[in-house]
Amino acid sequence: MRASAPRRKQRTTVRTGAVLLTTAAVMSTAGCFGSSDAPSRNGPSRGGKSHAEGPAWNTRPTSIASLGDSITRGFDACSVLSDCPKVSWSTGTDVNSLAQRLRSGARSWNYARTGALMADLPGQMQAAATRKPQLVTVMIGANDACRDSVADMTPTDQFRSTFASALTQLRREVPKTQVYVASVPDLKRLWSQGRKNVLGRQIWKLGICPSMLKDSDAMDAASTQRRQQVDERVDDYNRVLKDVCGKDPLCRYDDAVHNYRFTERELSKWDWFHPSKAGQQRLASMAYRRITSP
Repeated sequence: MRASAPRRKQRTTVRTGAVLLTTAAVMSTAGCFGSSDAPSRNGPSRGGKSHAEGPAWNTRPTSIASLGDSITRGFDACSVLSDCPKVSWSTGTDVNSLAQRLRSGARSWNYARTGALMADLPGQMQAAATRKPQLVTVMIGANDACRDSVADMTPTDQFRSTFASALTQLRREVPKTQVYVASVPDLKRLWSQGRKNVLGRQIWKLGICPSMLKDSDAMDAASTQRRQQVDERVDDYNRVLKDVCGKDPLCRYDDAVHNYRFTERELSKWDWFHPSKAGQQRLASMAYRRITSP
């Protein structure tokens, strides 16, 4: 028996609806965490709604706590072998820092410490949590690779477990605090550029990142392999930072720092390794772009 016109219309409607639902399901599972210039997977859509359940990212936080190592302390940016937090990319007052760009300088705290390892991050997180900041910036990991030898570098599994624990601790104490995680700089590229400077090489001999920088002119097989091992470990650390941060809806990882080619002007005139004041401002610019992207 032939189906009546209304019945055929009903079946067509059902099939069309099924196709639309299937298409929507495929598109919803195809999202991925983009680059530093791409919107966060947890950010608002064009229509202003969140892509996923959970709190939306605030692009204008009004308080900042900065965590990390010598880079965030402005080491060697103002004078040789000294911290200079006033030019810190995150919370500095004498530079166009992230805090200045966000107009949150009145409520900013720098808990970074020169020489800090990932093992020090939980303590810094604890200190930051007491302030209940809207944003925490993290730039750490270079010292875990910059050890006396390759054998002394922090194992990747330990690096992961400590970072995950620190982030969990922060989330437990201040659930709504956002976290910006900068990638570990490209230490091998900094060696390649800084080794051209005579003064920089002399400062390196005082113990700056020996796993990468010692015997900076040596190009024998053993020295080349040592630098390559450090470079690979930095890549491992960055994969960890991206992976762990990517599981937290209020955490944004940024690979811009590792990918950036610092110019001579943007490196310290004393050690040709740490960022100068101009380099600190460049770091602030990278962070500001990532944090304020919708």
